[in-house]
Amino acid sequence: MIQEILAFEFMRNAFLAALLSSVACGIIGTYVVVKKIGFISGGIAHTAFGGIGLGYYLGINPLFGVIPFSLAAALAIGLLSKKAKVAEDSAIGTFWAVGMAVGVICIGLKPGYAPDLFSYLFGNILTVPTFDLWMIMLLDTLIIAMVWLLSKEFLAISFDEEYAAVSGLNTMALYLLMLCLIALTVVVMMRVVGIVMVIALLTIPAAIARMFSRSLPGMMIQSVVLSALFSICGLWISYMLDIASGATIILVAGFSFMSAHALRHFITFLRGL
Repeated sequence: MIQEILAFEFMRNAFLAALLSSVACGIIGTYVVVKKIGFISGGIAHTAFGGIGLGYYLGINPLFGVIPFSLAAALAIGLLSKKAKVAEDSAIGTFWAVGMAVGVICIGLKPGYAPDLFSYLFGNILTVPTFDLWMIMLLDTLIIAMVWLLSKEFLAISFDEEYAAVSGLNTMALYLLMLCLIALTVVVMMRVVGIVMVIALLTIPAAIARMFSRSLPGMMIQSVVLSALFSICGLWISYMLDIASGATIILVAGFSFMSAHALRHFITFLRGL
């Protein structure tokens, strides 16, 4: 069965995309869960649709439109919420709506039909080309390098930002950099589960890993493994049942999250007997 599936190039690309994207998802998702900034991640993800529309309007690969657009949105949301004292939910909601609106307008201004844009909204890992795989690998490398170089600093601002500031760290710059890494992870995950559902795969594996790990590096490793398992299992199920791959991956992750919670409560109950 596995040999039959992997005989197709598009399936090989899909499995590679699932594995590569799981690296960024697991690492950055850990920070998202620990720092409780899931809503910000969702705002960046939906704002990114403006970059997709802009890329389509300019006639370039949408990824080249999404990357600068997502980074700009991450910086703007971070600066508004930290420096301008704008309520975080207001800043996120504004950019969320404006980004989607820019995307819709750019798509509308471009004559003809945009057949591939649906995959960016809801994900279609089966259509990932080889070029996108190289892009995901490059972004993975950048994310791993930044997290490795600044692991102690990110650890400090994740658990106690005020103490980190007193210790002399530039917490504002580190926070903005973390948001930029989230934006790059959103770009990586778009092809797998789409903009609409990217926040789920960013948070669910890390949330499960948090239940069973006692250190941040351990949580990251578990999150990467879980993200890969969810993506591969969802991809296999979607292929067998001929249903949407992105949505199937999210359902597998959601079911696993609920099962993990139920198992944890059951173990706690048995220990209390």
